[in-house]
Amino acid sequence: MPVNRPLRPGVVLAFLALAQLIYSLDLNIVFVALPDIGKDLGFTAQTQQWVVGAYTVFCGGFLLLGGRLADLLGRRRTFVTALALYALASLAGGLATSPAIIVVARAIQGIGGALLLPATLSLINALYEEGPRRNRALAVWGGAGASGLTIGALLGGILTQSFGWRAVFFVNVPLAAVVLVGALLFVPRDPAVTERRRFDLPGALTVTAGATLLVFGLVQGPVSGWGSATGISAFVLAVLLLGLFAVIESRSADPLMPPALLRNRSLIIAAAVTFLYMGSFGALPYFETTLMQGVHGLSALQSGLGFLVPSVAIASGTQVGERLTTRFGTRATLLGGFLVGAVGTAVMTVGFHQHSSYLALVPGLVVSGVGQGVTWTAMWIAAATGVAPEQAGVANGMATTTLSLGNAIGLAALIAVANSGTAHLSGSPLAAAQASGYGTAVWITAVLMLVGALLALPLTRRAERQPAGPSTEPAAAVEHVGH
Repeated sequence: MPVNRPLRPGVVLAFLALAQLIYSLDLNIVFVALPDIGKDLGFTAQTQQWVVGAYTVFCGGFLLLGGRLADLLGRRRTFVTALALYALASLAGGLATSPAIIVVARAIQGIGGALLLPATLSLINALYEEGPRRNRALAVWGGAGASGLTIGALLGGILTQSFGWRAVFFVNVPLAAVVLVGALLFVPRDPAVTERRRFDLPGALTVTAGATLLVFGLVQGPVSGWGSATGISAFVLAVLLLGLFAVIESRSADPLMPPALLRNRSLIIAAAVTFLYMGSFGALPYFETTLMQGVHGLSALQSGLGFLVPSVAIASGTQVGERLTTRFGTRATLLGGFLVGAVGTAVMTVGFHQHSSYLALVPGLVVSGVGQGVTWTAMWIAAATGVAPEQAGVANGMATTTLSLGNAIGLAALIAVANSGTAHLSGSPLAAAQASGYGTAVWITAVLMLVGALLALPLTRRAERQPAGPSTEPAAAVEHVGH
């Protein structure tokens, strides 16, 4: 299933990287705007978190389906559809006049993100052959994505303070429109379908519903209580549906998740690594934001500006990660990235005290950020290794699903730990308890990074070093990757 060679590979890569930046920005851009959204639209303390939760639930639930759609319907078609859906949902969110409207808009944004992320990765895997060229492409794409996690908090602070909370939604509209036009002009068309392939509808329905309910239970648990009827029902139904999905896949002639992918050691390890990545590195911006705003009393703009330092460090780390992976392999690079990240995160805890300053955080932010960037690039290279082109979408869907689950599970558990000693406190004692609790959560993320390093050990020499020769899709090869 060959893909046409892009006439301008550097331009194509720039648009794919911008698409990933849009996706990553939206994971954190809403955090600093939440207080203003809640006050303006009349959210209660119990329902406000669904401005974030609706996106998380639907994005996490639809990622595997989004990856499979990219395989079957075409990568470019899925990519363009996702951008249009994302832009329309962002516009609706910015125009929202009630809690219900903005939550629905965020849910549709989540579905758009679930289509966008695996389609973007699948395009990179198809247009750049395995080896150094793909590694460079993933580093450029990864630099936009990994730094977007912190740039989101920066941009959210600037926009909220300067233009109001609606701007954090409106900013997505022109960005998505630019990438959509760029995709139509420069991304090669999808090849004509020459064989008829069945779509595993029962598998798609069961895994999407099961994953959505699982993430819903994880997001709702801290709000309604882990023993609530709502949470328990969601988990029970999720287990039943995911079990049914496994049965359906074992009997399907054209399964949504081909069994061969489960035998790809590099992909399975990468999926586990993405889970721990978002449960550790991915959780840090939340605690950094709440420390700066909730404990130190910084404004949304000031706390957003505080993320300039880690953004630069992360972007630098993604480029280092590409060079290290090409020279030493994914195993050594993942080990190094997680270990450097763990050291930097541990150093960062020095700044998690009631009377500490932002400067106390800076050394840890720099070192942890470099480790985060190195790990981000290496884990996506591992996820793409040895995957057949016609299965790239669903393989990326697997890795991005665990990424989303890691975000939901990691944040839910860490927030519960961080807030465990704050009940019935107020004033200065509350601020001290919050700073201490956030520091404990950050220590736990450092430990999780060490676990991530251990997960990389089973990567084999064959899996971590792939030939840089021709791709299995001959026409997909490109002359160079523009930086």
